[in-house]
Order: sequence, then structure tokens, then C-alpha cells
Amino acid sequence: MITSRAAPLEASTITQPLDLQQFKDYLADFREFGEPTRIEHLNSPAGSIPVFINEFWTSRQRAACSLHEVSYRACFKPQLPRFFIERLTTPGEIVYDPFMGRGTTLIEAALLRRVPFGCDINPLSQIFAGARLHPPTLTHIQQRLEEISFNRPCTGPPELLAFYHPATLQQINALRHYFMERERTGTIDYVDRWIQMVATNRLTGHSTGFFSVYTLPPNQAVSVKSQIKINATRRQVPPPRDVPKIILKKSRQLLSKLTPQNLASLRRVAEDRLLITGFSSATPQIKNSTISLVVTSPPFLDIVDYRADNWLRCWFLGIDPAAVQVTTPRSVDQWQAGMTTTFSELNRVLRRGGQVAFEVGEVRKGTVRLEEVALKAGLDAGLQPAFILINAQQFTKTANCWGISNNSKGTNSNRIVLFSKK
Repeated sequence: MITSRAAPLEASTITQPLDLQQFKDYLADFREFGEPTRIEHLNSPAGSIPVFINEFWTSRQRAACSLHEVSYRACFKPQLPRFFIERLTTPGEIVYDPFMGRGTTLIEAALLRRVPFGCDINPLSQIFAGARLHPPTLTHIQQRLEEISFNRPCTGPPELLAFYHPATLQQINALRHYFMERERTGTIDYVDRWIQMVATNRLTGHSTGFFSVYTLPPNQAVSVKSQIKINATRRQVPPPRDVPKIILKKSRQLLSKLTPQNLASLRRVAEDRLLITGFSSATPQIKNSTISLVVTSPPFLDIVDYRADNWLRCWFLGIDPAAVQVTTPRSVDQWQAGMTTTFSELNRVLRRGGQVAFEVGEVRKGTVRLEEVALKAGLDAGLQPAFILINAQQFTKTANCWGISNNSKGTNSNRIVLFSKK
């Protein structure tokens, strides 16, 4: 317990979950990176909400597990969920992310021997998260790659030659048909899932570590027409790539920092994990009052064209992108209404005293602060706001954390509203 404001706890000394008052005291006394915490207050319908501003975590403080190193749109750093998981839960408890994305929260939870639950409307999320929660050995990956017939005659859409050398496209098609056959016969296993995940991540990119010629970043695919223009501008033609070699190389990278302890932690929670493809506002698969902690970052106020961004990944995986019901709110009112329904569902599945760490960002050049909107949505759903935490790297004492100037000066910040279930 925190007994003195003059002797703050270090993270390594926390052996039991902190209650809300202990956590507030911990944040107020925090100065692990040399700066004292600045405390402000925000008036809200629930009263005055404390706002703690400091550099509470940084990508430099701890090398994140190599399992996280896959490209995915709008994902937060692993240090964020770890900060809350370590301080608010114990091993064996359930940690849930209702917008799991690539699975950052789930992987951190599993590595810390918490049971990972996740939900996302995007079927790609389950592809990326599930495989990394049950990683095979490099030997098993290599053996499976040697068993797959990459020389199998397969013809693919000729327009994809804008991205791939003919020999590379033939190997990609052979791998795609291999997965389709394994799915059809029900013989696909965790080694296949891993290879499928890595291959999906390596479809397009900007270096020799990808299957394609140079193109835009790997978390989306440009159109064939756009790629033809890129090729003409750069005077490039797709070079041959060795698909199994690239998969093995990326697998080696992802597994490089996994320790025996990491693998033991992943295995310990593997049977109890739960991954849902669906809406976060309706998760009957999760029982009432079973979740100890939610750490998540919801979709922001963006216009996302799922079909355009993911058409190539969906083709490779046999997913109909038109069937994926991704909805992104275009107004603050729509966003608040959508988050209220999600908060209501979180209120159902949270145990009494459980918490929600809800990370939001400033949008529209700082003119919309979603943390204030999130406060209203959580209150409407019956959750109790505890505080706002702003992890602001390179902030200054004189900077106004609520103003536009803070981010315009290059400050990298995360804004988290912490709620509790009464």
C-alpha cells in the first residue's frame, strides 16, 4: 500500500493490484523519468475529474516483446496496456479489448499471465492476434514451409502483376490455395495460422522484406491503378521475391525476443482466451461480471474505406470485404452514441470494481478532445469516471495540455480516461 507521499512506489514493488485511491497517489508521485506529475482538473457532469500529466511510459523504457512487430493501422504501443495491466490486475484475471486491432492488449495480457479476451468487427484482427497468442517454434515453421508446394501451378488475377513478379505471384497463389484447402478439410492448425498471419503482413510494403515491389506502407494496399502509377514514377518493375524465405525471416524476427518464460505464459492462458469477430456493443459470448480490466483504443472520427484499404489482404484470405460491416462515425454525436452502447456492454461484463482504460486521441487538429466526449458516454452507460491520464512525452511545465499548441510542437501523447464499475 502507499503509506507516504514522500516515498512513492516503484513499479517493480507493486505486488498487489492498486485500488483507485492508491493508483491516484501513485500517479501523483510518479517521476520515474525525472519529471514530476502535473495535476489539473476538468469539470464534468460527474464533478471535478483529476487529470494527471507526465511521461508515464516511453518506448525507450523497456524493449517490447518482438511478437508485436507486425504492421497494423492505428495501434498503440505495448507499454500503454502493460502500464495498466501490471498495476490493476493479477495473473489469472481476464483483460479485455473490445477494439482489439492487431491484438496489442491481448498479447501484453498473455505475456503477463492474464487471460486475453478480444473483440473486433474486422476479421483481420483475429488473423493477426490469434496466431501470435499461440506461436509455433521456428523449427516447426521451417518444416511446414518445406512441406508446402510453392511450385504448384496456380494462376492468379493478372492485374496483381503490378505488385508482384510472375514467379512471386505464383508462389502467393500456391500458398493461398494451400490455406483454402486446409480450411475446407478442417486440417488447418496453429502452424498454418502463423504462416498465414505472416504472409498477410508481408503482402505489400516498401522494402525487400515484403513480397511486392515498392508500394505504400504495409497496413493498407493501394489500387492497381495507383500502383501502376507508382511503378511508372519510380521506373520500377516488380522483382522476384522468395515467399517462403521472407516468411521464415519475418518469423525469426517475431520470435527473436521470446523467452522460455514468455512461451510458458502464453501456453498457460491459451485454452481460456476468447477472440470474437463482431460488434463490441453485443458480446453474448462473455459472461456477466467476469472482466477485471478493459484496455482499449476505439475508432476515432475518421472516414475509413475498408474495402479500398484491405482489398488485397481480403483476396488472399478469401474474405469478402463488402461483408465486413465496419462503421466509422463521422460526427462527435455519432461517436458518442456508438461509444455509449459499447460502454453499456462493458458495464455488463465488468466485475464490480473493474476498470476501463479508454485511450482516445485529439482529432481535427486538436479542436475535438474525445476524452471529454468519452466521459459523457461512460457516464450515460453507468460507469464512474475516476481520472484522466495524459502520457505526454517531451511535454513542458508551461505547456497547456488542453491546447492545440502542445501537439503542434511535436508532443506525442496518449489520453486515457479511466472508468470504474460501481
